[in-house]
Amino acid sequence: MARKLVVIGAGPMGLAAAYEGLKRGFEVDVLEGDDRVGGMAAHFDFDGLSIERFYHFCCLSDHDTLALMDELGLGGRMRWVSTKMGFYVDGKLYRWGDPLALLTFPKLDPVSKVRYGLQVFLSTKRSDWRRLDRISAKQWFIDWSGHKAYDRLWRPLLELKFYELTDQVSAAWIWQRIKRLGRSRKSLFEERLGYVEGGSETLMNALAEAIVAKGGRIHLKSPAARIRIENGAAVGVVTADSREFPADEVVSTIPTPYVPPLLAEAPEAVRAPYAQIRNIGVVCVLHRLAQPVSQNFWVNISDPRMEIPGIVEFSNLRPVGEDAIVYVPYYMPQTHPKFAWPNEAFVEESWRYLKMLNPALTDADLKASHVGRLRHAQPICEPGFAEMIPPARTPIAGLSIADTCFYYPEDRGVSESIRFARGMIAELPAP
Repeated sequence: MARKLVVIGAGPMGLAAAYEGLKRGFEVDVLEGDDRVGGMAAHFDFDGLSIERFYHFCCLSDHDTLALMDELGLGGRMRWVSTKMGFYVDGKLYRWGDPLALLTFPKLDPVSKVRYGLQVFLSTKRSDWRRLDRISAKQWFIDWSGHKAYDRLWRPLLELKFYELTDQVSAAWIWQRIKRLGRSRKSLFEERLGYVEGGSETLMNALAEAIVAKGGRIHLKSPAARIRIENGAAVGVVTADSREFPADEVVSTIPTPYVPPLLAEAPEAVRAPYAQIRNIGVVCVLHRLAQPVSQNFWVNISDPRMEIPGIVEFSNLRPVGEDAIVYVPYYMPQTHPKFAWPNEAFVEESWRYLKMLNPALTDADLKASHVGRLRHAQPICEPGFAEMIPPARTPIAGLSIADTCFYYPEDRGVSESIRFARGMIAELPAP
């Protein structure tokens, strides 16, 4: 009889873990609290358009996504696009993202431009991140680019994402973001990003269908409530509606803040590391417009009148017909008073910001809006974060636990989740 594997969470990491477990010969059950698979990559119906709740894109270096798509017969569904970036500073939108844009940018002096450009260029060539793990992003930027560049380019972006936690962000984490995007270029002057034809749900649904085709079972609206532990080993998972799923192996892929309650039967020493990992939340506003805001995929913002670090004009990556689709993400600690705002307040404020970015927009251009929220959207990767992450294979026999912060310093991503899931399953004892 095949050994039983129970996977908690049906986001990209959970689905990939279940798929790899079936390939290895496990009998697999996937438990998901939502009514659909995909996690942060899941879609919803936005006024007749199927689109991601939270924006996703692919980089040229996302080899694990590309390999899995080939394996699932989706190799022809990836589309690559030359994308543009803008920087809105003090009421004006500037071209950004290439050496010429930096040289002509009027808000920095020549020395700061050279230092900033050198930092970004060398970041794409760097491979050793261990020293950066021990210092803050603020210190790293100031050491390399100077106070002027930090105050003008980076400080507003970091402060409007992490607020009072800004100085607690690891340099290694933000370096990896710069490197990933810097290497997704056809040339110094051309950035290339990708999307899956039909959106992220194309891959997520294909992965779910492959799991079912191999005999796996996906249980939606079935949040895990407790991992059963006997004699130091995980023996099953109990759901919120008291159903029990026996297991020889349990793999949890849900955000770490949700893990300690699952481990009520485990020693405190096992639960403690997950409680130490903090997350910030996100309120993500989507607007569907009759005309575009700009020609950029993303626009960074450094303007004291706007309390957002930027926007993502998704329709400049993935075509969605005649309309423009714009994501306006508000990242912040869950304790921030603004996190409790009603949806309508976020819609009103973000729409006002878009009209500031493009004064040609009128209220008649706003066709639909939607607000998505997550309490645990982004781990706070503080200096020394590498030592805070416990091994994915826990001291409890038959129990593995990970989420997107476990592949630090890399940021959340579908490709990274697929790769990490494959590694976790490869380490399980043979069924």
